Amino acid sequence: MSNAYFLSHTLPVLLFGFVFYYPFFMAYVWMAGGLAHAWVFERRRDVAIDPLAALPATPLVTVVVPCFNEAPHLREVIEQLMRTRYPNYEVIAVNDGSTDGTGTLLDAMSREYSRLRVIHNASNQGKAVGLNTACQLAQGEFILGIDGDALVDVNAIAWMLMPMLRSERIGAVTGNPRIRTRTTLLGRMQVGEFSSIIGLIKRSQQLLGVLFTVSGVIAMFRRRAVLEVGFWSPDVLTEDIDISFKLQLAGWRLYFQPCALCWILMPETLRGLYRQRQRWATGGIQTMMRYSGRILQPRQWRLWPIYIEYLTSVAWAYAMAVAVVFFFLSPLLPDDSAWRSRLLPHWQGTLLAMTCLLQMFLSLWIDRRYDRNLLRYFVATIWYPIAFWVITMLTTVIALPTAMARRRGKRAVWISPDRGVSNAP
Repeated sequence: MSNAYFLSHTLPVLLFGFVFYYPFFMAYVWMAGGLAHAWVFERRRDVAIDPLAALPATPLVTVVVPCFNEAPHLREVIEQLMRTRYPNYEVIAVNDGSTDGTGTLLDAMSREYSRLRVIHNASNQGKAVGLNTACQLAQGEFILGIDGDALVDVNAIAWMLMPMLRSERIGAVTGNPRIRTRTTLLGRMQVGEFSSIIGLIKRSQQLLGVLFTVSGVIAMFRRRAVLEVGFWSPDVLTEDIDISFKLQLAGWRLYFQPCALCWILMPETLRGLYRQRQRWATGGIQTMMRYSGRILQPRQWRLWPIYIEYLTSVAWAYAMAVAVVFFFLSPLLPDDSAWRSRLLPHWQGTLLAMTCLLQMFLSLWIDRRYDRNLLRYFVATIWYPIAFWVITMLTTVIALPTAMARRRGKRAVWISPDRGVSNAP
């Protein structure tokens, strides 16, 4: 086979086959994993039971709320925490150099609520530093970290403690975030995304006994485990991915608890969504670059499936970018070139679209017991592949050189969060 024939015919067939069939294959892997998890772990679980009554003990839990410019939402967040049914908890709010009155509001609320302690950092140090500071001052053995916009369900602490108290080897438990910014099409699409992508992936990974990440918006940690691995890393853009791998590399297990709900705000503008996903993509690649040597050690074989899948997803983003470039260059290519004939997916595109719809419906159906109104957002989710695949492709392609160029040790500080145009449910 000549080099010219390979470049003009064989290479485009392989490239576009990968672009279209990789998401097709992974969609069925996630659907199978989600169904299996629901059947094994959730089939007999009655969400109406009282998790507090099922706990063998009620140890002290420290809830940590790192804050940066969260004044518009913070009172609602703290007041919701004070409604929790769990009896033995304290709240530490960390004002990380906010410039919008967050510190003044926290001080006022600390006089209202005896459970609330406030820490003020003089300047913007980043979320990881806030978590590290609060963890050192925490009185509880269990640390529940939440974002400054998260409305935590009144039973979330009890649900998350259940696996912690069952097994001493569980170092962290991640909850089930629900989107409450649903006033725009972009917001409604993210409702489906958190179920169809994030929810199914976490369920599938839990069957393997490993998780790629505990969601930073709501995650409970065993304080002893955090101390053992050296706290959160202040120079990684996604401290939740980083701490997840640090814990698992040290032998700790992670757990996904779908009953532990919290309601969060998400960007509802393309600019805000892009900035958020760019940070996620860069932080994920930072973590892989930092721990690849340790992950590839034979004793860490349990982490290999999620590691390989992540690297494959990065390769897919670059393959997709190449496909898009050749799409726009197709008028300049010879008529007999496979680059032209393979640009459009034909029947494969229809098959992939139907698979995405099936994945969306299945994920919403599984999660409906935790959010009864989920199925009403099915129609909005049909636009998900177009919007989010493009953003995923762009952010990942840019994230790799960004992560490689980023100096190790450079502090990952806050950027004012985009919390959507409305928080109406």
